[in-house]
Amino acid sequence: MDVRHERGFRILRWVLLGSLLTTGLHYAHNTIRAEDYPPVEGMSLLATRIFVGAGWFLFAAFALLAFVAYQRRRYWAANAYLLVFSLSGLASLGHFLFGVPDIPAFWFATIFTDLLSSLVVWAFVVWVAVGIRTEAAARAEALSA
Repeated sequence: MDVRHERGFRILRWVLLGSLLTTGLHYAHNTIRAEDYPPVEGMSLLATRIFVGAGWFLFAAFALLAFVAYQRRRYWAANAYLLVFSLSGLASLGHFLFGVPDIPAFWFATIFTDLLSSLVVWAFVVWVAVGIRTEAAARAEALSA
C-alpha cells in the first residue's frame, strides 16, 4: 500500500486543508457575527460565541489526529477521526433548524461549502476503507495459493 499510502496522504492534505479553510471561515464569521445568525433559544450571545469558537478547535483537533494516524498507517483510526471531524461541516446545516441566517451571500455559501467538504471527507474515508479491504483480500488470496 506504499504507492496508495503516498497518494492518499497527498489527497488527505488537500482534503483537510480545504475543509479546515471553509469551516474555519464559517465558524470564525459565526463567532464574530453571532448576532447575524438565528439564535438558539436559551443560549446567550456570549455562550454561542464560546461554543462555536471552541467547537471549531475541537473539530480541528480531530483533523490533526486523523492526519497523524494516517501518516502512521493507522488507517481505521484515521477514518474514525475523519468521520468525527466531518461533523464540523454537517453542523453548519444546523443553522436551518433555527431559521435562515440573514448574512451576506459569501458567508451563506460557506454553510454549503462546509457540507461539501464533509462529503469529500466521507468519500476519502470510503476510498481508504475499500483500499484496506482490497489489499487484505489480495493478501489472503496470495496466502491460500
